[in-house]
Amino acid sequence: MEGFLIACFLFFAGSILGWCLEVLFRRLFTAKKWINPGFLTGPCLPLYGFGLAGLYGVTLIPIDTGSGWGDAIVYILIMTAAMILIEYIAGLIFIKGLKIKLWDYSHQWGNIQGIICPLFSFLWLIVAVIFYFVIDPYVMEAVAWFTNNIIFGFFVGIFLGVFLVDLGHSINLTARLRKFATENKIIISYEKLKESIHDKFDAAKADAKEKVMEKTGNKGKVRPSFLFAFKSRNGLEDALKTYKTEQDAALVAASAKASASADSSSAADCSGNGTDNG
Repeated sequence: MEGFLIACFLFFAGSILGWCLEVLFRRLFTAKKWINPGFLTGPCLPLYGFGLAGLYGVTLIPIDTGSGWGDAIVYILIMTAAMILIEYIAGLIFIKGLKIKLWDYSHQWGNIQGIICPLFSFLWLIVAVIFYFVIDPYVMEAVAWFTNNIIFGFFVGIFLGVFLVDLGHSINLTARLRKFATENKIIISYEKLKESIHDKFDAAKADAKEKVMEKTGNKGKVRPSFLFAFKSRNGLEDALKTYKTEQDAALVAASAKASASADSSSAADCSGNGTDNG
């Protein structure tokens, strides 16, 4: 029972900490905006929660190589493999089953189906090292004490209640996205759609400042919702149509660029052959 409660706590802590890291990562490195990441609306990324609980589960496996460092290496390799497997399975379920990409590593070297790649697998390795050498020996005792405290049950109850409500809302939203993706034969990138909605709000905000929007009574208060990232000014369907138009335009531009590059390469080859023949 204690092991189960510890796993619950790690799921709770990992989901929230992972969400915080993803928010900062998008703000500083990718979208450059404050965008709510992940599948759920609230500050919770279950992938990280399952990952942290999974790391704890790996430490319960009896491993004895006869060497302390040997044990550590085996544990860390199993932890890393477990994290990569969790990430791959979760990504595959959403892409194949729900027509949604929660993340996209397509532009990363060595990626597999845009779901996993060497760079982020290496980051999972670092997480495994930190868990094994820092969290497991020094933090788990405090976690065990907390899970035996009656107040823990109170917090877990609140968390699970909010989590289930959020999950229901997110599943309903996902069903609408899946329907649109199926009808248009596309895969929807969660992050790109959120960025598209955010950009529309930015454009509307700029327009509001220019026109002051006195007639509409909006008074320039045009801003996206951080928690409800899919809340669009003209409805989700309109946001999805705009997203598809943008993605189609991006594909056409990329195709034209690739074609121009190929033509340029071909012309250079012909020129080189002509000079050699001369």
